Amino acid sequence: MTEIYDCAIIGGGPAGLTAAIYLARFRRRAVLFDRGGSRAALIPRSHNHAGYPGGIEGPELLARMAAQAREFGADMRSGDVTGIAARGADWHLTGTGIDLVARTVLFATGVDNRRPDMDEETHRAALAAGKLRYCPICDAFEAGGWHLDGVGGTTRIGVVGAESHGVAEALFLRGYSDHVTLFTLVECELHEKDRKDLADHGVAWDPRPVAAYDFAGKDVTLYFADGDAAQVDTLYPALGSDPNVGLIEKLGLRVDDERCILTDQHQRLGLKGLYAAGDVVAALDQISVAMGHAAVAATTLHNDLRSRDGEVPE
Repeated sequence: MTEIYDCAIIGGGPAGLTAAIYLARFRRRAVLFDRGGSRAALIPRSHNHAGYPGGIEGPELLARMAAQAREFGADMRSGDVTGIAARGADWHLTGTGIDLVARTVLFATGVDNRRPDMDEETHRAALAAGKLRYCPICDAFEAGGWHLDGVGGTTRIGVVGAESHGVAEALFLRGYSDHVTLFTLVECELHEKDRKDLADHGVAWDPRPVAAYDFAGKDVTLYFADGDAAQVDTLYPALGSDPNVGLIEKLGLRVDDERCILTDQHQRLGLKGLYAAGDVVAALDQISVAMGHAAVAATTLHNDLRSRDGEVPE
């Protein structure tokens, strides 16, 4: 017989794991599918996640959350859901080794960072060393060299990506360091207002396209096509991200201009029984926000099922 669950959660990052904990404690039969690749797993150490003085490594946080979900009975599986279709009032999910029906589905599929061109080993080593960073909100304090005694601000920070997002990120980081430079990957001309904003706030702008990187030494070295080079202490790619919305788009659901999912205030999607939480939703990409989304989504779908089953008084 085809397995039937109250909820199938697609995604094993902080949003999916939080939802699994809530649903298991609501005494719902929930299954979570994790294909791997959560951005949280790449965090060397998070210092802005509440409750962890001294910080916590991303993989450790995910492991703790998964253990907590299992403790209450959530079904945790590795696997990639590649198909979803309505089956009456329910949803049929398929994939390699996956064939089940869920009364509700929560999408917590996250997004993928657009990366500079480098091999995976170099990328991971640079992240671990703090030479490559993706989230100024998460770690600009550390990137700027700040300490709890209030000393810092001398670190050389590079931002690569000269569209409006890169300009905004460089200006944000200027609040943490006196030495911020904006670089570009392609030959381009910044808007006059962007150049003025950068100059007014003391952010340097190098219009030469970056051709290669070297993270091996003490400095991060950026090489240009003309053979020249520049050095920074840490580098932020401001290249955007790609939401994992393949299944969502197959269902004809709404996404915004950046292809993030649009939900109502209770994390519902436009088709009954479907919900979304985490970075894939149009909102601030933070672990705390993802967990908040998941708490709302899990509670909403639990109560929606109670209503569907006649357990809520009219």
